[in-house]
Amino acid sequence: MVKLWVSAMAAGAALLVVTAGGQAVANAQPGQSAAAQPALSAVAAKPSKAQIAALFDTWNAALVTGDPRKVAALYAPDAVLLPTASPKIRTNRAQIVDYFEHFLKNKPSGKKIRTVVDVLDADSAIDTGLYRFTLTKDGKKQAVDARYTYVYEKRGGKWLIVNHHSSVLPPEG
Repeated sequence: MVKLWVSAMAAGAALLVVTAGGQAVANAQPGQSAAAQPALSAVAAKPSKAQIAALFDTWNAALVTGDPRKVAALYAPDAVLLPTASPKIRTNRAQIVDYFEHFLKNKPSGKKIRTVVDVLDADSAIDTGLYRFTLTKDGKKQAVDARYTYVYEKRGGKWLIVNHHSSVLPPEG
């Protein structure tokens, strides 16, 4: 059985052991079998890459409602937004709502083109890639390709956006 000794208070003190299967056990003593220890149920499992990638679908569905407060509710109170269609950095809920009040007038709908997800731990992850927005301006639909990065943290059991950067994709050249 492979063991990873995560923490030790002092020589001979109890340790937290994580088995190769990801099961955490408490109070394991050096040389003692992890199988002889009770499992810790409080150790959270990492989300899958697909679960993190799907958070975009929730965000996109909030866009389609046209309600800037529903979109802003997906952001942490201390989130930072570097939006596609504004030169201003948004650093609080009121500023994020303000951005979406203007952006949602274009009836945006997004679709991912490419996504790269990095799950950092049970409570944080990054989703980076390319997406395409369909916007409606003066009754005409327009596609805008952009780069994005969402940094997520799980707070109070809910995944929230803590940092979101979006910029228009420059032409190849």
